[in-house]
Parts: sequence; C-alpha cells; structure tokens
Amino acid sequence: MSIISASLKRIKPSPTIAVTQKARELRAAGKDVIGLGAGEPDFDTPENIKKAAIKAIKRGDTKYTAVDGTPELKKAIIKKFKRENKLNYSMEQITVGTGGKQVLYNAFMATLNKGDEVIIPAPFWVSYPDMVLLAGGKPKIIKCTEQEGFKLTPKKLKKVITKKTKWIILNSPSNPTGAGYSKKEIYDLAKILIRNKKIFILSDDIYEHVRYDNFNFFTIAQVSKLKDRTLTMNGVSKSYAMTGWRIGYAAGPKEIIKAIRKIQSQSTSNPSSISQAAAVEALNGKQGFIKTRAKAFKDRRNFVVKSLNSIKGISCLTPNGAFYVFPSCKRLLNKKTKLKTDTDFVQRLLEKQNVAVVQGSAFGLDGYFRISYATSMKNLKKAMLRIKSFCEALNK
Repeated sequence: MSIISASLKRIKPSPTIAVTQKARELRAAGKDVIGLGAGEPDFDTPENIKKAAIKAIKRGDTKYTAVDGTPELKKAIIKKFKRENKLNYSMEQITVGTGGKQVLYNAFMATLNKGDEVIIPAPFWVSYPDMVLLAGGKPKIIKCTEQEGFKLTPKKLKKVITKKTKWIILNSPSNPTGAGYSKKEIYDLAKILIRNKKIFILSDDIYEHVRYDNFNFFTIAQVSKLKDRTLTMNGVSKSYAMTGWRIGYAAGPKEIIKAIRKIQSQSTSNPSSISQAAAVEALNGKQGFIKTRAKAFKDRRNFVVKSLNSIKGISCLTPNGAFYVFPSCKRLLNKKTKLKTDTDFVQRLLEKQNVAVVQGSAFGLDGYFRISYATSMKNLKKAMLRIKSFCEALNK
C-alpha cells in the first residue's frame, strides 16, 4: 500500500517551476543559461513599499493577524476595487491569502464536490487544472485557437456547459498568451452565464495593470449582473513586483469568502503580518511607477515579437498584456528536424543554446512555447539570437 494519497497522484509538479529550477541547476553547474520561464517581474519592489514593511517591523507588527487579512489591508483592497473597478464590497466580502495561488486553491477546496466541472479555457495557467483535481473536481478544458486570439468564444462556451458545471475561470490579460478580453467580449460571455444561474465565475485579474497599446481592462463583475456569482482574484505580486512577499486577495459572495476563511484557518492561517503592511502601502501609495514599468515591458514585448516573427518557422501574436508571448513552433515539428512535439523543441533548445522556455502543452495547447520577457533587454537580445541560431540550424 502506498503512503501517497490518491488525490496527489492525479496531479503533476508545476512545469513552469520545474523549468526555472532546471535553469538554476544548469547555472550552478557553470552553464550560461538564459531563463525565460519564470513569471516574475525583474524590477525591485518600490522603495515606499519596502519602507512600510520596515516600519511595521519596528513598531512590532510581528504577531498573528486575523486569519484572512488585517482590517487595514481589507480596507485598502475595498478602496482599490472601488477606485479602479467601480466595484463596492464590504469587509465580509474580502479575503487575503498567501499569494493569489492560495486564494484560488482555497476557493476550489471550499466549493467543489466530486464530479463538479470547472470550465478552463486553454491555453491556461498551468496550476488551474491540478488545483481542480486536488479538490475533487473535473477540469473541462476548452481549446481556444490562435485564430481566435487564444480567447474563449460564446459559441464554444455554450457547447461545454453541462448540469455539472460549477465554475468557469477567466484570466485577462492571460498567462501564458497575454491575450486580453475586451469589454464586449466579456459581456458576450456574461450573457450566456447569466442564463445559467448555478455557474460561478472565477476572474483571475492578477495582470490587470500590465497592459499595452491602450488596452482597456474590464473585469466581469464590473460589466455584468454577475457580481453575486463572481470571485474576483488579484494580488500585489505582478503589478508591484512583490512576488516573494506572497500576498493575494479576492472579493466575492460572503458565503464563499467565509468558506475560504474556514479552509485557511486549518492550513496556513494568516499571511505574513509584515507582507500585509507592505501591501497596504502598495495599494494606497503612489501608483505612477506602474505605467513606467509597463512601458518597459512594452518595449521588451515589441522587441521579442518582432524578433520571433523574423525567424523562419516561428510565428507570434502580439499580446495585449502580461509579460509573456506564446509563439508557434508547429512548422518546425517534422521529420526533417526530428522534433515531434513542443516538448522536444524546448528540450533541444535548452540543450543546444542554453535558453529555457516552457512548452505550450504544459498550458493545454500543443505546438507552442511560452517566453517570459520579464528580464533585462540584454538577456532578451542574447536569447533571441540563440533562438534564431537554433531555428536556422533546424531549417538547414
């Protein structure tokens, strides 16, 4: 009899974390590896946020807090939703977790029963399906093509809804593609969901502030009558370069928030008190640097997209936001190159050119790979030259 639980056997380790760890190991072994796998801003946490954390330490804010967030942070989150999304919430409708990932995991653990279906548009963030499986649910994957801009259409949504559908996940701008849903696209999906009154919506808005080309961000609770059935998740990790501080939050129906608090009380309990104090400053403090950093990301995006599209065998859409591109390598998967899958492609790229990217199949769509351009332009220029050299060798 195995000591490992059956539920754990249903899932796999995070592919993005695995790629990042592999890159670290190769660097430690002396290899000149360029890691383009991690979804982490390379900018430092702003100084005012760091100072707020230091002040919290000095005044002794180092004790347990309320399980799902301090009153000060919850108030800051309420202000954020009202200021930026025109959404009104009460304190009882807010939860704070150790990163957005915990908030999502808590939500599924608190609401899913065996056989409940969760609609997940692909390409998807790698952790969505496995979290659903751990909670006893069934991921219902809908493949969204490059021709559709990697976005879910109302027609496809209609076809996949069943009596067992409990949640749908919407992520805009998206990881891994950077695709963003317009106000009309969200509204058209909402019209279908309004008619299906038992379905809840999980809106993953973590890349809300990383967007380009005058792309206007809207969240589904803001543009529809679905607020009472929507859990809107966000956090400080991407917008404020606070990945290591581990603070995510969500707003939604009181019943779900209460259930999430119950789960968290028996797992991690409260997030770090120091990180929460820093997050208060992040949300309430000056916000101008966000646009400055988005401009830097945009410059990198433009360079990477142009470089990839100049390589024979590679094609890449221009994303609306986040800091990823999701280029196709399908034309390089053939008998001549001896590459059968996108996994073969990324493994050979790492072996031959020391560039670490993530295969598209990890995100639910074969024939692609994900590049994170949340690194320096110097690294990106070196990486693009290596990828070009690699593909030219394949094309000979």
